[in-house]
Amino acid sequence: MFGFVGLIFLVIGLIHLYLWKRLIHDPLRRGALHRLGGIAAVLLALLIPATLIGTRTGYAKWLAWPGYVWLALMFYLLVILGALEIPRLLAALWIRARAEQTSAAAAELEVGTPTPRSAADVEVGTPTRVVSAPTAGVGAPTGKVSTQAETTTEAAHGTATANPPHTGTTTGAHNGTATASPASTGTAAEAHNGTTTAAGAHNGTTTASPASTGTTAEARDGTTTANPPRTSTTAQADESNTPTNPPGIDRRLLLARGAAIFAGLTAAGITGYGVKTATGGPRLDRVQLPLAKLPPAMDGTRLAVVSDIHLGPLTGVAHTQRIVDLINSVDADIVCVVGDLVDGSVAELGKSAAPLAGIKSRRGAYFVTGNHEYYSGFQEWVVEVERLGVRPLRNERLEIDGLDLAGVNDLGGADVGDAPDFERALGDRDPARPVVLMAHQPVAAREAAPYGVDLQVSGHTHGGQMVPFNLLVRLQQPVVSGFGEVDGVPVYVTNGAGFWGPPVRVGAPPQVSVIDLRAP
Repeated sequence: MFGFVGLIFLVIGLIHLYLWKRLIHDPLRRGALHRLGGIAAVLLALLIPATLIGTRTGYAKWLAWPGYVWLALMFYLLVILGALEIPRLLAALWIRARAEQTSAAAAELEVGTPTPRSAADVEVGTPTRVVSAPTAGVGAPTGKVSTQAETTTEAAHGTATANPPHTGTTTGAHNGTATASPASTGTAAEAHNGTTTAAGAHNGTTTASPASTGTTAEARDGTTTANPPRTSTTAQADESNTPTNPPGIDRRLLLARGAAIFAGLTAAGITGYGVKTATGGPRLDRVQLPLAKLPPAMDGTRLAVVSDIHLGPLTGVAHTQRIVDLINSVDADIVCVVGDLVDGSVAELGKSAAPLAGIKSRRGAYFVTGNHEYYSGFQEWVVEVERLGVRPLRNERLEIDGLDLAGVNDLGGADVGDAPDFERALGDRDPARPVVLMAHQPVAAREAAPYGVDLQVSGHTHGGQMVPFNLLVRLQQPVVSGFGEVDGVPVYVTNGAGFWGPPVRVGAPPQVSVIDLRAP
């Protein structure tokens, strides 16, 4: 028992850890809001066991609404975020690919962009287009001065100089000295057999002005000195086109926030719709079922089948009265109440059950226990239900005008010494007569099959109550809602008129079922 409870607590904790990561940690930056979200996640994780224990013991019934509504909201957040994991992964892979492409493009731009050609890159004797202007600056007595950005000046003796992009001035001389203005940025000065000076250097040396950024000075027969690493202008690429932040971070944050907002709004919308459906009135589900052995005199016999009313902390006398009024509106011959009537003691819920005394039918109203009666003091409820005029069928059978009506205790009664007894209920009957079996769980039909049951009416599943939970219910019950067949036994399962736990129904509205039995 303690191991099972511990497992439940562990599962609840892991679910809330996942929700915290996806709804708080991923979309929010560190700060006050992030811390508050973490505290809220812990409190909500504690709310669920507190609600289950408090409502069961009766000490904290006020937790029922916030606790059970959060349980439903948690379920849908988990389902929606889980469904988003695959598109989220694909989007993350796409963002990573884009980031890698951006990095590769930046690296290619850094290395592969055409740069001004140096003297060594130019073939000797290549024709040169020179724009001449009077010499400006210091230290250039002879030569040509280019006044156009990105102009290449080549000397007559087969060498060339190239100025840096856009902002430099290049001064070239045949056999003399080339000087670049100290004020220039990105300036190169070259000479064939003499001295190249950047920003005021004179004899046999090439220097780069400390004031210039991104400047390179070269000489064929001298020495070359480059200034410290570039900080603004380079000969390869314009740094204004290079990202300064790691690519993809903003996109990942946007993706996380978008997923969190979508999941939150969708889960809230579904839960709100489910609350409205569950707390509204049940609907009528009408079906006609043929019984091969039904005598003609019984043709059209009408059964009103209701289950899982679940009187409890979130329901009251109005809930029961609404169900009774709906049953009375169908003019039933037989009323079958197939278990899970209550979630609490007679002392707690006796007033809520009182309207059952008003059920009207031609041939009576009948009751079998469900698993929740065994959590709520089944002995006293058997007595109370009979006092209200609804007859319990406890592993027994009645003959009603050519039709046998049988009832068995719920399978859960085996744990408390009140197990179903199919032999007692069905073993000695006349096989020529049709029999309708009341059994809370659809799976009971497997044990009823050897007795030739013509129809079993059941509840227990709530129709799944909250889609897609119905998929899990199907793993345990052979029929979840409506008509089916189990080991040759026709089984009809009603969704139930109430709810258990969360006051939420999605895809399985509350219902009272009306079955018209037809003779062949």
